[in-house]
Amino acid sequence: MFNKLTLKLIGTLLASTMILSACGTNGNSNGAVKTNSEPAATESTSNAAVTNEAPTGKLKVQLVGDFSLEDKTDPVSGKTSKGVKVLKEEFEKQYPNTEVEFVLMGWDNYNEKTQTMLQSGAADVYQVPGIAALVEQGLLEPLQPYIDKDSYDLGSYLAGQVDGWKALGPDDQELQIYGLPFIGDARVIVYDRQLFDDWGLEYLSESPTIEEVLEKAAKMTGKNPKTGEQNYGLTFKGADAADTVMNINESLGGQWGNGFLWKDMKLDFDSKTMVQSMDLMKEVLKYAPEGIMAGQGAENFLTEKNNIAINLRESPGFINSLANFRLEDRYQAALLFKNQTTGMGGMFAGSPFAIGASSSNKDLAWEWLKFSGSEFFQQYMWEEQRSQSMPVIKAAEEWPSVQEIGQMDIILKQMSQLWTPRYPYRSGQPRYILSENVERVLLDELSAAEGMKKAQEEGTKWLADQQ
Repeated sequence: MFNKLTLKLIGTLLASTMILSACGTNGNSNGAVKTNSEPAATESTSNAAVTNEAPTGKLKVQLVGDFSLEDKTDPVSGKTSKGVKVLKEEFEKQYPNTEVEFVLMGWDNYNEKTQTMLQSGAADVYQVPGIAALVEQGLLEPLQPYIDKDSYDLGSYLAGQVDGWKALGPDDQELQIYGLPFIGDARVIVYDRQLFDDWGLEYLSESPTIEEVLEKAAKMTGKNPKTGEQNYGLTFKGADAADTVMNINESLGGQWGNGFLWKDMKLDFDSKTMVQSMDLMKEVLKYAPEGIMAGQGAENFLTEKNNIAINLRESPGFINSLANFRLEDRYQAALLFKNQTTGMGGMFAGSPFAIGASSSNKDLAWEWLKFSGSEFFQQYMWEEQRSQSMPVIKAAEEWPSVQEIGQMDIILKQMSQLWTPRYPYRSGQPRYILSENVERVLLDELSAAEGMKKAQEEGTKWLADQQ
C-alpha cells in the first residue's frame, strides 16, 4: 500500500514538473534567454561556415624595391618608417589561420628573378611591373573569374589604374586583367617658382605644351637678372630621354606603334612625329647644363641653391625632398605633355600584384590582392613608403594628409591621364634600342632622322627574331 502510494505521488510530481518545464519554455520564447541563445547559435554556425570556406595556410608575397620587414630610419629626414610586418600582421588578423611570408628583393635583374620564381612556384603573389611578358608566357593567373565571383568593385581605383596593367595571355583574344595596382607612379614636370619670379615670367600652365616650355626655358638661360648667377632653363635625366621624346611624340599626335604580343607588334619609331620630337629634344639640350647627358649639372635641383628653372621629368618622390628642405612653396608641379585630342599623355608606371599560375594557394592570394586595394593597405603605403609609392585608390583624394600637400592634386591627376595599357614595347629589348639611339642623337653621333631610322630597324629585327 505504502509503495503504491509513493509511486503514485512520484508519478504526479514528474507530470507536474514536465508541465512546468513546458510552460517555462513557452514563457521564454520571446524573452531574453532565448533571444541571447539564438544569435549565439547563429553566430557559431556562421563562423563555422566562414572558417570552412575562408582560405587558410601560408602565403608567400614577393616585393621589389626598398622594402624592409622591420622598421627603419631615413638618414636624411630622421623619420622612422614602419616595415611591411604591419601588412603581415593586419592580414593575418583579418584572415585567421594564415601566415604571410615576404620575399623581398631589389630592382637588380628583378625581371629575370621574378620569372625564375614563377617557373619554380617560389611564391604565390608577385609584384610585376613587367607584367606583359610574364602573361604572354602563361605564368600569371587571369583575375576576371575572381573579380566576377566576389563582384569586386574596380571602380574604387583611380581612372586608368586597372586598365594600365591589362595584358594578353597565350589564348586571349582581347586584353585581360592579370594584375591589380598597388603602387601608383607617374612623372611630372617640376619648376622653380623663384627663378620664374627672378626673370619676371609667368609660371608654367598646369598642362603646358613643349612649345611653351621651350619658349620660357630659352628666356631663363643666362645670367639671372637678380642674382647674377648662371641659370639654365631645362634639365632632364639622360636615361629618361627616350621617354620624354615619346611624351613629346604623344603631344604631337604620334604613337609608339601598335600590337601587344611580340609576334603582332609594329613599331613607329621612325615616324614623322618621332623625328620631329627628337629634334625638339635636341633643342632642349641648348638650355640644359653641359654635363646633363652624363648626369651632371642638376645636383642642386629641389634645393635652395638651384639654378635650373624646369625639370622635364620628376618622380613623385620629389615631395619628400621638398618637405625635408622646407621648400614646398618654392617648387610647383605641372602635367606632362598630352595629346590634345585624347587628353592623355605620359608613360603608365607603378606596380601591380599578380597571382602566380603555379601558386598552390590561389584563393588566399586573391584575398591579398583585394587587401592591397583597401584603405588600410594604401594608407600604409602612403604614410610609410611614400618615397616609392603613390596611392592608387580614389578614396586617397579625401585623405587630409594628401590634401595638405599642394602638389598631390597634380600627381593624382597625372596618374589618371597616363596612356593605357602600359607600353608593351618597354617590356623587352625595343625599349633599350630606342633609348640607345636617342642618346646617340643627343650626343651628336646621329641626326634625328638617322637615329630614329636605326631604332626602327634594330627594333623591328629584334621583334622578327622573337617569332
